[in-house]
Amino acid sequence: MTEPTAPSAVAPAPTDAGPPKQIVGYCEPWTLRAGESIHLLASTHRPGPAVVDVTRIVCGDPTRYGPGFDERPVDAIDNWPVELDEQPLTPGSHGVASVDGVPSAKRLGLRVWVMPTLLDRPARIVTLTARSSDAPRDSSEFEALRLDLVDGRAVASTSAAGTETRVTVDELPLTCNRWYLFDVELDNEAGTLSAALVTARSESPGRDAVEASRLSDMTFVELEAELDASGGDDRVRHAVRVSATPGAPVGAGVLAPVELWLGAGPGGERFDGRIARPNLRSGDFSASWDLAADMAGRRVPASNPNCGPVVLHQLPTRAITGPAWDGSAHRWIDNPAHFDAVHFHHDDLYDAGWETTVTAALPDDLPSGIYAFRVRGAAGEDRVPFFVRPAPGAPTADVALLMPTATYMAYANHRMLFEGADFIPTKTRLRSEHAYIRDHPELGRSHYEKHPDRSGVMFNSRRRPVLNLRPGADGWNFTPDTDINAFLEHLEVGHDIVTDEDLHFEGLAAIAPYGVLVTGSHPEYWSTAMLDALADWQREGGRLMYLGGNGFYWRVAFSDGWPGAIELRRAEDGVRNWQTGPGESYHAWGAEYGGLWRRQGRAPNEICGIGFAAQGFEKATYYVRDPGADSSRASWILEGVPGERIGTSGLGGGAAGQEVDRYDVRLGSPDHAVVLASATTFGPGMLRTKEEFEGSVSFPTPDPYVRADMVFYETPNGGAVFSVGSISWFGALARDGYDNDIARITANVVRRFADPEPFPPPPATD
Repeated sequence: MTEPTAPSAVAPAPTDAGPPKQIVGYCEPWTLRAGESIHLLASTHRPGPAVVDVTRIVCGDPTRYGPGFDERPVDAIDNWPVELDEQPLTPGSHGVASVDGVPSAKRLGLRVWVMPTLLDRPARIVTLTARSSDAPRDSSEFEALRLDLVDGRAVASTSAAGTETRVTVDELPLTCNRWYLFDVELDNEAGTLSAALVTARSESPGRDAVEASRLSDMTFVELEAELDASGGDDRVRHAVRVSATPGAPVGAGVLAPVELWLGAGPGGERFDGRIARPNLRSGDFSASWDLAADMAGRRVPASNPNCGPVVLHQLPTRAITGPAWDGSAHRWIDNPAHFDAVHFHHDDLYDAGWETTVTAALPDDLPSGIYAFRVRGAAGEDRVPFFVRPAPGAPTADVALLMPTATYMAYANHRMLFEGADFIPTKTRLRSEHAYIRDHPELGRSHYEKHPDRSGVMFNSRRRPVLNLRPGADGWNFTPDTDINAFLEHLEVGHDIVTDEDLHFEGLAAIAPYGVLVTGSHPEYWSTAMLDALADWQREGGRLMYLGGNGFYWRVAFSDGWPGAIELRRAEDGVRNWQTGPGESYHAWGAEYGGLWRRQGRAPNEICGIGFAAQGFEKATYYVRDPGADSSRASWILEGVPGERIGTSGLGGGAAGQEVDRYDVRLGSPDHAVVLASATTFGPGMLRTKEEFEGSVSFPTPDPYVRADMVFYETPNGGAVFSVGSISWFGALARDGYDNDIARITANVVRRFADPEPFPPPPATD
């Protein structure tokens, strides 16, 4: 096959037109330093030749609200002719433990607690593979014990040599969200397969929990006796024991277990539901796995050293209640035995696991910026963005743009444009990226969706194609942030790029070189380490420009055990598409209480002077100059800005819109701050956020709490804060070739904040 011809250096801006998307990719990592290497992993539905190069994205916004799509080839990095193949995505979380080395026995038994959460699809719940003791070590394994979900019923089976014996454990269908204790035993010598099912009553969770612990501790003989004696006893809702006799013993001689699969099996459909307390017995041998152990990692150790750990794949949900939970503990670390379950989903996808297409070694002197792998071939194209910081020890700029990568991860492959959400109607005309997300559910979901079993998506990853992180793909988050990047380029003040992940893992050191930190349009998701680092930086005199809305809102967590992923618990309050279940508001990664930072006593108002007030997407509007602004100590911000109204045009009709933030001393806004302007003339669709009210109430019209406030105030050691309180601010920057009031205000602040002259100490207030 001939090599493709390198495409022209300048590609057209992304558009709505064109055939369905055929090429997709992702990169590892998202953020790195000049001089380091980055990997592109790409796939196509139409295999063939393509060319990969690296471009610098100054502006990724092709709409009329931005300055124009601006992509520049990086001549210092070579092009790569490649042959693209299709690389599959295989979602579905599960766990696998090696049990090779367990003494062989004539009887194999498996006990496990199971809570199904989705019954309308077949699934493999638990599988125990084995081999005959006299078979060669590398001989084929067979499924000695298996528990499946078939037509809503539990089916136990054993198979070997092309034959299978199955027993329906109970003719009654299982019930979603109820715990069941299953016990399955294969007697190879007698040639029998036995299965037992016990379900505690549901009227009293506390009694159920006691019953769960008691049943888990029984031997098989004791459990059989319990079943025999259970008739009419209200300690159990339902008890069944069934047996089947295979036509011949399975395997020759005794059996040696090989692997234990949870939530799956070799080649089987993935299970949706919770599994707890797996226990294996083989003759005099037994082993169990405490699924509350290593909560932030992926390797759950076995109680018996002859067994390997359960290794978790594709990031199932943890720190959720198990069969023993009785409501007495809500933080899993206080009583791990009540949280010893794992929730598996057939659509979980942490790591696509693709083969590397290209590895790019970045030059040591590559300028900090937003870059992308550009993949182009006969099947189409894709751009895969990444973020480059200065090389270690290299000079840095005075200004840094903080790219909110935690927010990008939270929204990764969101489905709101075609499934709808609060305040967002569905669309029938989608860009190719969102059409691809709609047509390929195997890409996984965002934190804004529920799994098919209606449980919220608590864990999310960037180690897969993230289609809304594309230039022009989405008018939310990444593309708007490139408009801010383009504005800083226009000012020629010099700026570097830093990301949320850098801030989380490096702390203060990531932003210490910079005197000015500019946020993106929607820096919504923050970890404790990120927030602590920002607070330390501000105390040392850092100057923060918050050019967005609904920032510093939700707490998230990172884990070294699952790099490239975040955890979110939508606890208690806030604008949310789902909420955590009882007892499940604490993170698995770090055991911190999840939810709104406002509920943690760290409202955004303490960081940037304002906090989330209202949300609505019908229209944007203008700010009105505060009567005292021109005589205030912050009047310099409005120099060159005439008139009472500010930001009268832009995305949606003005500079204030989508999600807006309000100044409020009651929530921690500093009382010495200057309110320069406010926007209040929103349409009826701009509604107060739900954490702002306590019941079903009728708000006045206009609502005084539905407001976007532009504020300035000084901070210790010569620092300062400027906040605009509107996601729509970015859409007004480039109007009239940057010759407008919003651009002038932003430029005034950037230049003064970059001036090393200290701001005076905050004035004393009463």
